Amino acid sequence: MASAVVESAQRVRRPWYRQLYTWVLAGMAAGVIVGLVAPGFATSLEVLGDTFVGLLTMLLGPIVFCMVVSGIAAVNRLRHVGAIALRSIAYFEIVTTLALLLGLLAVNLVRPGDGLAVDPAQLQLTDEVSARVDAASEMSWTDYVLQIFPKNIVASFAEGAILQILFFAVLFGVALAVLGDRARPVARAVDRIGEVLFTIVRLVTYAAPVGVFGAMAYTVGHFGVATIGALLKLIGTFYGTSIAFVVVVLGGILLLVRLNPLHTFRYFKDEILLALGASSSEAAIPGIVAKLTRLGVDKGTAGITVSAGYSFNLDGTCIYLTLTSMFIAQALGIDLDLGQQLLLLAVMLLSSKGTAGVTGGGFVMLSTTVSATSVIPVSGVMLVFGIDRFMSECRAVVNSLGNAVAGLVIARWQGEISSSAANAVMSGKSAPPVPLTSEPEKVSGR
Repeated sequence: MASAVVESAQRVRRPWYRQLYTWVLAGMAAGVIVGLVAPGFATSLEVLGDTFVGLLTMLLGPIVFCMVVSGIAAVNRLRHVGAIALRSIAYFEIVTTLALLLGLLAVNLVRPGDGLAVDPAQLQLTDEVSARVDAASEMSWTDYVLQIFPKNIVASFAEGAILQILFFAVLFGVALAVLGDRARPVARAVDRIGEVLFTIVRLVTYAAPVGVFGAMAYTVGHFGVATIGALLKLIGTFYGTSIAFVVVVLGGILLLVRLNPLHTFRYFKDEILLALGASSSEAAIPGIVAKLTRLGVDKGTAGITVSAGYSFNLDGTCIYLTLTSMFIAQALGIDLDLGQQLLLLAVMLLSSKGTAGVTGGGFVMLSTTVSATSVIPVSGVMLVFGIDRFMSECRAVVNSLGNAVAGLVIARWQGEISSSAANAVMSGKSAPPVPLTSEPEKVSGR
């Protein structure tokens, strides 16, 4: 019986040239080449990347709603939902703090800003940066709390306010659970709508190579290799620290719950490449949720953990915040003592939460941190603005991986999946317990 399952899984495995990640890699490579050879033409291709990300993000709100509602209605235990929320919050705080500390350690060891000797008086904020700084300065601590509660749920869906949609979805699911049998037809309808949405995601994902090609061509063509030359040490430090975080912290967490890190990262390879090429962690969320449910993770757990993690578990952004803040201080010749660095860390614990969905969210977080402490001149953010796009791609990858791992860890704590079964599926040795109902072949009847 077991061998039959394995043989079935092997039969549906496609050759490498028909795998999505192969074409995404080809799209990335072609984008880099076009960006280097014809930068003028490459900048006009930004619309391809923006359109693709828009096609995916238009479904985020409805997908989160359907996943959370159907998951809560299915378990019919409100205590179960509370346990997921509490464990997720605890996990998010621990892991993001580790990311901040790792970034702080790396920037103090490497000190990429030393020797630049930049005069703050020579830095002038552009109109675009000024707008983002203003957006950061206008945010108070109450904004982080109030943005969770929707004033108009229709507007929340229209604006893609994930936290507000999540809050409403939890209330909706709890109401269905309280009503019991009377609400069962509604729960089934929501579940079917969710299947339709994931089918749409699967179809849209076929355009990923084109979207990634456009986004990568624009990045290389617009900024160019010469733009990043002077700040290559900071970029290298950021990428190196991010790799260390993924291998040591995320890999260590997976080992603690007896999941194979290599199999896990390979299982989510399509989402990793999608986030890298599109420079957006949002683009990877539908795929991460779908693959978690394929492993047997409860829909409610996957929906709550990943969607909440999109705002509260941005590991890559946390590393970026500590590195760039300290880099600016070093470049301006500002020597921060341990107490001032810990103050920065405390501000980042707050500023790293809740600005997902804001245009240039990582840069807004950086501006919030710098302006809140009054230790580093706000104009210093101009030093990293030109290379922010290059670092946003790495941020997106680490953020996506961090939320994928969070979903697995919470599911293991909840007892929803076993390590042996999950490892077997992720390694390709076993068929998934929950089939991916959104396969295009099933839709077309082939």
